[in-house]
Amino acid sequence: MATGIPDEARQRHGELSQELDDANYRYYVLDQPTISDADYDRLMRQILELESEHPELITPDSPTQKVGSPITTEFDTVEHLERMQSLDNAFSTDELSAWVARAEKEVGTLASFLCELKIDGLAVNLTYEQGRLVRGATRGDGRTGEDITNNIRTIEAIPTQLKGEDIPDVLEVRGEVYLPVEAFEKLNESLVDAGKAPFANPRNGAAGSLRQKDPRVTAKRPLNMIVHGFGTWTGGTQPESQSHAYEVMRSFGLPVSDRYTVVDGLEEVRHYIEHYGENRHEPAYEIDGVVVKVDQLTLQRRLGSTSRWPRWAIAWKYPPQEVNTRLLDIRVGVGRTGRVTPYGVMEPIKVAGSTVAYATLHNADEVRRKGVKIGDMVVLRKAGDVIPEIVGPVADLRDGSEREFAMPTHCPECDTELRAQKEGDVDIRCPNARNCPAQLRERLYFVAGRGAFDIEALGYVAATALTQPLEPDDPPVKNEGDLFHLDIDELKKIKSVVREQRTGLPKIDPKTGEEKVVTFFATKAGEPKKTVDKLFEELEKAKRQPLWRVLVGLSIRHVGPTAAQALAREFRSMDRIIEASEEELTAVEDVGPTIAAAVKDWFEVDWHREIVEKWRAAGVRMEDEGSEGPRPLEGVSVVITGSLESHSRDSATAAVQALGGKVSSAVSKKTGFVVFGDSPGSKYDKAVKLGVPLLDDAGFAVLLEKGPDAATEVAITSEE
Repeated sequence: MATGIPDEARQRHGELSQELDDANYRYYVLDQPTISDADYDRLMRQILELESEHPELITPDSPTQKVGSPITTEFDTVEHLERMQSLDNAFSTDELSAWVARAEKEVGTLASFLCELKIDGLAVNLTYEQGRLVRGATRGDGRTGEDITNNIRTIEAIPTQLKGEDIPDVLEVRGEVYLPVEAFEKLNESLVDAGKAPFANPRNGAAGSLRQKDPRVTAKRPLNMIVHGFGTWTGGTQPESQSHAYEVMRSFGLPVSDRYTVVDGLEEVRHYIEHYGENRHEPAYEIDGVVVKVDQLTLQRRLGSTSRWPRWAIAWKYPPQEVNTRLLDIRVGVGRTGRVTPYGVMEPIKVAGSTVAYATLHNADEVRRKGVKIGDMVVLRKAGDVIPEIVGPVADLRDGSEREFAMPTHCPECDTELRAQKEGDVDIRCPNARNCPAQLRERLYFVAGRGAFDIEALGYVAATALTQPLEPDDPPVKNEGDLFHLDIDELKKIKSVVREQRTGLPKIDPKTGEEKVVTFFATKAGEPKKTVDKLFEELEKAKRQPLWRVLVGLSIRHVGPTAAQALAREFRSMDRIIEASEEELTAVEDVGPTIAAAVKDWFEVDWHREIVEKWRAAGVRMEDEGSEGPRPLEGVSVVITGSLESHSRDSATAAVQALGGKVSSAVSKKTGFVVFGDSPGSKYDKAVKLGVPLLDDAGFAVLLEKGPDAATEVAITSEE
């Protein structure tokens, strides 16, 4: 027994070892993980820290000294010609810099790095002899894997015979088999329809599909593969670098990624990491990081490996997007357009940098498709690092206490019977748009949002107070038209229940256990709070907002900022939009028949037009300045990126639109100009690649004052 180690440290090491061994077995053998990658990484870092403090704890059986997990007996076992290893991880720029420093201490300055995406799939090893595929195997414990050759042969992207010349006598190809995200969703839907448990995530779907005993099942699933390395390479063209090896393997017909790149220096590595950090959902497959490798093979050989991973490569791990948590309940919320949306109430958990307790489930069909039940342990992720989304259940952890969700038949806030707006709609809605407290509250909060009037002093609590005061008083805002006719004396009287944003549920006062009630606009002495003065100041500013923001604030279905800007740019006044025929509206770029029909339908409702007239009477702008004047930027598309010195993003957008131009969010060959400031990001890079003219602050001023021809003369081109 090791001596000099505190009992507490030894006990914790044993607990961590058991947890990690169990996690490895479930991940590599059963293909049914019950903890997330983030939790696994957290446990591994804890045991590494313990072993760093007490090296005597390191034994051959420690999870830190092993790769993968022992293989099962479901498939024949095969031994890899060269060991398959895992990768060390970096979670910060300091850790990445430390890895580079360690490598350069051994071999001197590193000239280049190869960066590639870390695909969240199943690692496999393919062996080719004289160009013919003779074996496909899982990674297993790194030395011995399972023979899945028959299943590998069903994957269309994997050639059974290499093509070209100078093919190696023996070649081991390492890569990742994955299930595209779209295919994963369709697969899960078919499993639920068949009464089977869905896969928790695409990685599980790929692993479960690849390890079917019947290859015919695997063949029906659209698996794919991307090559990310090699083992034994005997004979044929001998590569000089990792990137050279990739290009040679590509020439053999192997599926090599088109997203890898070779860069010079750590700064360019960071740019690559930042780009895919911002665009994690751009590839068709799930990624959880970036792999950085020393490109030169001679340096790789000099750096060598530890018992677990090569010293010449490291995996940068993005903040976890996926975690596991308990689904405590499924409830419904009513949105500003009456749409009734189920959402999950979960044990609060931190994901992608913030604590999440709620996640959308979209509609009843989505709940059924995902196969989730109340009480499930579920996989939660942030789609685009922003919106919490339930991916699916961890079905292996069910104990029978879980229950199905039933969609309500009546609105939870006004008790109106719910129905689809038209036949075939998957969403159901509360048709009581005029009087449903939930819809009015959500619409008023939306009116104040940055995409509409941008009223800073009107947040969710204030919107609730204005639309749902405690009885017997009526709310001061009975519809959006009342917003610009508020009275200070009326505001001082309001007492309101505080509600949770996103769900609309009343907040509970922890001291009393009852619903939390506030007098939002007045002090205890009955005097107006300072926020009231701010609110009235902001309302006056809001009256001067451009026409497109007024249109967005009306909450017309399908009319967001893009369509509203297009309508304002074309018609220039509210009256002209109201008078326009459906055909005239449809003809506007970025509008089309669906939006045009929604606009006509909205203005045909009497109380909708009353809102417009109340706003008009209060002094809200109903036409853009210069509606009869020249429009020198007519037909010109502008993209704005980075921080400008002369304008905020909103004021720059308004300036372009006031002159008839269109502001777009994406760069394409049709873009007229890209206006850039500090930290412009990937849009600047794309503009350079496509040869789109670039304007700095001074160039943007020329565009606004003198028009596109003059701006073209001062624009920065990619050649410069």
